[in-house]
Formats: sequence, structure tokens, C-alpha cells
Amino acid sequence: MRLVFGASGYIGSNLVPALLGAGHRVRATARNVEVLEARGWRGVDLVAADALDPASLPRALEGVDTAYYLVHSMAAGRDFAEIDRRAAANFARAAAEAGVRRIVYLGGLIPPNPRSEHLRSRAETGEVLRGFPVPVTEIRAGMIIGPGSAAYEVIRDLVNHLPVMVTPSWVRSRSTPIALPDLLAYLVTVPGLAGTAGRVLDVGGPDAVTYEDIMRCYGRLVGRRVRIVAVPVLTPRLSSYWLRFVTSVPTNVARALVEGLEHDFVADDAEIRRLAPRRLMGLEESIRAAIDADTRHEVIARWVEGAIACRNFHPEYGYYAMRAGAEASGPASPDAVFRTVCTIGGDRGYFFADTLWTIRRAVDWLVGGPSFRRSRRHPTELRVGDVIDSWRVIALEPGRRLTLLMEMKGPGAGVLEFVVWPGPGGSGSAVSATAYWHPAGLPGLVYWYGLGPAHAFLFQGLTRTIQRMATQVV
Repeated sequence: MRLVFGASGYIGSNLVPALLGAGHRVRATARNVEVLEARGWRGVDLVAADALDPASLPRALEGVDTAYYLVHSMAAGRDFAEIDRRAAANFARAAAEAGVRRIVYLGGLIPPNPRSEHLRSRAETGEVLRGFPVPVTEIRAGMIIGPGSAAYEVIRDLVNHLPVMVTPSWVRSRSTPIALPDLLAYLVTVPGLAGTAGRVLDVGGPDAVTYEDIMRCYGRLVGRRVRIVAVPVLTPRLSSYWLRFVTSVPTNVARALVEGLEHDFVADDAEIRRLAPRRLMGLEESIRAAIDADTRHEVIARWVEGAIACRNFHPEYGYYAMRAGAEASGPASPDAVFRTVCTIGGDRGYFFADTLWTIRRAVDWLVGGPSFRRSRRHPTELRVGDVIDSWRVIALEPGRRLTLLMEMKGPGAGVLEFVVWPGPGGSGSAVSATAYWHPAGLPGLVYWYGLGPAHAFLFQGLTRTIQRMATQVV
């Protein structure tokens, strides 16, 4: 049995199918097992577990021979390094008690004397894991080329969103980016190779290139001219502060990545090539494969982060979504709240601030969009594929979740999702409304930030009104 600990993350979501394809029995864990259930994996044992909760680990590790440790806390804020150390110690201790024979840890390439806390933390996690009895194989990789990889998506967003890039000198730092399929092949193969226990192994692609090379290669393949102005006074740390405005990659993750880019990341991969020889994809082949996988929706990820249908089938739209929303609690039952949610649109309107909704639909109608030309099939019943004015139902979990795709014209792709759940102790309920926006270039970013004040006002009122109306549902 192979355990993928952290299976809801980017690598874990892709590693599980790779292990299944190689004939392995697989157990997958995440803090929220519902995220894993949505993947639709067949024959995978799904377990809820959290490395910060030692009591949750024995069940996850029971009967496991090899455990992949894919956890990091970059998105947790300033304390992520301490959180990572504690999580690694809990996991390694529990793995030893469970009789696990091998831990495979995916870390990052580490340059000499790194100043980035993110890089130091990745190295420290490996050291903590090695401080316990279970043999550890640490695979160190640099940039991963594949749809959904945070570093790759930062590159894509920069090229797609900015007509001119003013960058620090890190654009000329060198790296050996590795294609996602090549990294997965190494991860699947390494535990079965003699001589890999207790080893730290660099992996990388065959091309040593600069980040400017990567941006220009991607731009050439998608037909975008890349204009780069490198200035010596703009440090990686300073440049990381404006990332939130130009990339939809989660800000803490993007910032941690960019702050480490002042270093060269060239893999010394002679040993892994000797142990596991294979033909590796070069830079252009890697990017072509990533674009192709994205277009064909081979990406294993939750729809709001990667589904090509939710990006209007445009792979150049931001992979990760900008988001805004609110939630409200009340005494109404979850069933009553969800039935209320399902009456949205048509003659009923949009619960709150209908004038704002009408103005947006009018703008869409003026530019040839579907607003005012369509309505609902039924006033209260919904099914996947139904049209609600200028929206379309793309997912429906009765009693819990309603997901609508925006079909109004705009510089990007939008999704509106409602989620309902029971209140504390089963009393009452809560409802959230969240807008997801995949921007299309600079106009998409301007559109999103221009609507920021309206979103803050709209979603607070929307969720509260739904709760109030639900108390009247019998």
C-alpha cells in the first residue's frame, strides 16, 4: 500500500492516478476528505488526516509500506516554517510507530546559503523527517512545468496579463525546469530502486534556462509578444508585493516562490539519471505538453482551479481563480436555505440589490450577450445544464451546492457558487456565496478589481437575504 499524504495538493492530485496506473494500491489523505471524493478516483482508499493532529495519523498509516509526504504550509502565513517542522515531526513519528518502510519527500532544489525562508523551510522539513527511524528518500525539484503548478502559473499569468514586464534581475537566473510527467515518473519509480533509501536526489529537465527564456518560450507558443525590462533596483521581495494584482496564484504561495528566484536552481541530477534512466522532455516540449493537457482537461484539480470549461475553454485565462464572497448563518434549516437558493433568477430576481444585477445584464445585452433573451425552465426546480438568465448550472449537489457558470460577455470567465451546510450542533444553517473569476489578460484584472467594492456589498446582502427568505419556506 502506498500512501499519498497531502493528496489534495497539486502534486498529490496528479500522483494518485500515476500510482494507480502503475498498478499500486493507493490510500489518499487530506484534511477535508470531501475534496478527494470529488476527484472521482476508483479503487482509492480515502482518509481524512492532518499532520498537525497526531490522533488522525494512525488510521492513515495503517498497513502502509511507502508514504509520500507532500505537505507544506506556504499559504499559512508568517508561521509556515514552524508549522512545517511540527507537521513533519508528527508524521515521521507516527510512520515509525506504524511500521512504514519508506518515506518519499518532495522538496525543492536548495542553492548555497538561501535567504528565502521558503527554501530554508523545505530543507528543514527533510532534515526533520530524517531525524526519525523510517528511511527517507528526498526528491528535490525546481520549477515544475504543468498546468496548476504555482511557479508555472505565475509565469503564464505574467505573460498573459502584462503587455510590458518591469522585472528584477532574477529573470536571468538559471534553472532546470522539469515536466510534470517526468517528475511523476521519478516519484513512482524511486521507492522500488535499490540504493535510494536515505538519499537526497536532485531532479530536473535537460535544459538549463533563464526565467526570461521560459517566459519567451511560453509567449511564442501561445502567440504573445513578451516585452521584458529588467532593472537592478527591483529586488525579488519588492516585486513579490505587486504579484497579487497580476496573478491569481494564491498570494502567499506566489510571494514565497518569487522571493527565492534570485538564486540559480540547476539540478545536479546525474545520480537519478543513473538510477532511473529515461528520456526527459526539454523546455518547449514540456510547455507544449502542459498546454495540451490543459486544453484537453487532463488536469486533476477542483473545477474552480483548473477546469477548462469554467474558463470558457480558453487555456490562456488564469488557471487559479480570483475570488470574493461572504457567508451568513441563521435559524432556517439547510434544506429550506438550499430550496431558496435554487429559486435564483427569473421572475424571482437575485434576492438582493436587483438593480446592480439588472445593470450588468443590460451591459451584456448591449454588447450582444444572452441577458434578457433567456430565463428559467422552471421557477423552483434546477438540473445540470439549465439556463438561469445569463448563467448556466454546471454542478448541483442537492441540499448542498449550486454552481453557476457566467455566460455574459466579459474579459474572462466567471463562476458563482452557493454552498449550504448545517449550523453548529446541527442547529440552523449557514450559506456562502462565492464568485470565482479567471481573468483574460489586463482587461480581466481591471474588470475584477473595479468590481471589488460592489462584490463586498453585494455578497454580504445576498447571503443575509437568503437566510431571511429561507425562514419563510415551509
